[in-house]
Amino acid sequence: MKTLLDLITIEMRAAFRAAGYDEELAKVTLSNRPDLCEYQCNGAMAGAKAYKKAPFMIAEDVVAHLSDSGCFESAEVVKPGFINLKLDPSFVSDYLNEMAADAKLGVEEEKNPRTIIIDYGGPNVAKPLHVGHLRSAIIGESVKRITRFKGNRVIGDIHLGDWGYQMGLIITELKKRKPELPYFDESFEGEYPEEAPFTIGELEEIYPTASAYAKEHEDYREEALHATYLLQSGYRGYRAIWKHIMHVSVTDLKKNYEKLNVEFDLWKGEADAQQYIPDMVQRLKDEGYAHYDNGALVVDVQEETDNKEVPPCMILKSDGAALYDTTDLATLVQREQDYHPDEVIYVVDKRQELHFIQVFRCAKKTGIVGEDTKLTFLGFGTMNGKDGKPFKTREGGVMRLENLIREIDEEMYKKIMDNRMVEETEAKQTAETVGLAAIKYGDLSNQASKDYIFDVDRFTSFEGNTGPYILYTIVRIKSILNKYQENGGSLEGLKILPAVDVYEKALMLQVLKFNDVIDTVYEETAPHKICAYIYELANEFNKFYHETKILSEEDETKKSGYIALLALAKRVLETCIDLLGFEAPERM
Repeated sequence: MKTLLDLITIEMRAAFRAAGYDEELAKVTLSNRPDLCEYQCNGAMAGAKAYKKAPFMIAEDVVAHLSDSGCFESAEVVKPGFINLKLDPSFVSDYLNEMAADAKLGVEEEKNPRTIIIDYGGPNVAKPLHVGHLRSAIIGESVKRITRFKGNRVIGDIHLGDWGYQMGLIITELKKRKPELPYFDESFEGEYPEEAPFTIGELEEIYPTASAYAKEHEDYREEALHATYLLQSGYRGYRAIWKHIMHVSVTDLKKNYEKLNVEFDLWKGEADAQQYIPDMVQRLKDEGYAHYDNGALVVDVQEETDNKEVPPCMILKSDGAALYDTTDLATLVQREQDYHPDEVIYVVDKRQELHFIQVFRCAKKTGIVGEDTKLTFLGFGTMNGKDGKPFKTREGGVMRLENLIREIDEEMYKKIMDNRMVEETEAKQTAETVGLAAIKYGDLSNQASKDYIFDVDRFTSFEGNTGPYILYTIVRIKSILNKYQENGGSLEGLKILPAVDVYEKALMLQVLKFNDVIDTVYEETAPHKICAYIYELANEFNKFYHETKILSEEDETKKSGYIALLALAKRVLETCIDLLGFEAPERM
């Protein structure tokens, strides 16, 4: 169904046209003075010069053609030529009932669905997830859900770091500790053990130990580099260790991402792109795109319109080794071959922007992707502590993600128990649900590209623009609906009635913005606008709740209209938080 703004605009365009003016002037916006009107049109101001007429006169001409409109309760001209609009209560309730009858609450899916790959996650295997991985996972998951909600085929790819020097370090340290393992016996021809020779805990200790040792011992570093080379060349024993590393790491990663309610459709990594590199490099040479510069193979990506230098995209180093540029390009080759995406969205740290400018330009210039394939860089800012510096532990180290989640859950559990919101047996599960909302909403309520302060006290508050406040509002609505049913009422077949006071209408006007908001969020890839919307919606509901007798209303028809409105508001709120990647408990 059309958004409300579309319907209003259609009415206004018809009025401008009937009055003899260009219908392009009929742009309608939300009022910036809600105390005076609900929507406004300033087209008469813009048309004054073209028609050599006072804006007030143009506006009066237009308003004269709105008298028969079913949309508006009032349309008033305000000097010097603004048109202030208030919606007709019956028009509003009819629209809301149409929303309620629609499975997607009035949101129209893409007429021509696209295939979109979202590259988010990007952790290195054999390392624990830390807070630096939080934003990519949270933002990427929300973008995936929003894009899928609009009817597209969306594929989320974690894109693991699983093929570099770190693997050589782990293999070298393992050989140092357990040289008797069959993986290091060149004469071994049997089947390697199915069980890994390390746990995830041991693996996470092995890598930093090896990395630190290599920095101080050149011979060890050379051995690790050689182990990396042997692994990448297909040495059987080292490939078997690599498979163990992958299995143990990915199992642990899935467990941790599950706690964040984040799911990936593909668990591919840099290793998957390796087979595409030789042919890609050869083609870039043969077709004249790549040339040697100081021994390195590069593709020039500087453009005439650039105000500053954009370095060439490096395909191979002077020693013939591949780089991130190479791997990312080869991954695009693989994605084109397997999925033919219309768009690839990269949810990564904004400090990587230059790298992706180089990769995108190279991919377009060399035909790795077609001209119509959209490559999108969604760069996010830094998650900082209260001191304005990157978020750390109290000891100054990088905080593990599972520790951050535990800290938030414990804080939520304490608040829930202090307020005796639920029985103790429910409190732990509720704390985890509300804690996840606190983390995700705290992140997503900020524009992705901006740095933000991760403030545990503020994010876990039940007041203000926070996840717990949104969930508390949903739970309050659930409680009202449950009590209505317990008292013999049914939620089936209810109709929303025209508003009878300002609080009810304000809530209605907020609910009906839903599909406009979703379209904007989708077009701009901006999950933070969902947060802004549901915060306003929660506020309007709570005003209505405090000013209205809902369950104690004696007029059963009026009461059923209230209940129908609350049921729709709950659906809208629950749909929005699902698009943000969290859910509401039954009780709080």
